[in-house]
Amino acid sequence: MTFWFYFRAMILATATPADAPRLTRFVNAAYRGETSHQGWTTEAHLLDGQRIDEEGLLEMLARPEAAMLLAQNEAGELLGSFHVQAQGPLVYLSMLAVAPAGQGRGVGKFLLRAAEDYGRRHGCAVSKMTVISVRDELIAYYERQGYHLTGATEPFPTDPRFGIPKQPLTLLALEKSLTPSV
Repeated sequence: MTFWFYFRAMILATATPADAPRLTRFVNAAYRGETSHQGWTTEAHLLDGQRIDEEGLLEMLARPEAAMLLAQNEAGELLGSFHVQAQGPLVYLSMLAVAPAGQGRGVGKFLLRAAEDYGRRHGCAVSKMTVISVRDELIAYYERQGYHLTGATEPFPTDPRFGIPKQPLTLLALEKSLTPSV
């Protein structure tokens, strides 16, 4: 089901399998492509290869209680995307991607709020994500949005479908309590 509403000239929608080719290109360009260097969230200095392939993106879309949220402008241009999955009391957030040239304009915050609202609508009390441990500026960004480090760590995936680390990497867990929206 696709839902739309307007917020600061952005439209929120949910991706369908038909969006997988364009989303795969978009996410890879935002994280590791040549254009990723235009933004502050690039991972190109940490990882080689792609961030996701089309098969992996389709798998994410097919997960139960999951959605890929899309931020678009009125012309339908993709500004950002964020994967969400409700699992009991937790909503897991992953793969926030914002067009590098458009970073710093509120797209990430817009998608983060939409992801948290998705969790609330699915009865989740906590929002959880993992971030590469050496991404201090990204961790600080999420802390400014109300997230806190839990102390839990996870190994970085060894599947080359998600990239090839240029150095040893660890993921840090961050969480935020989802109080009901007013």
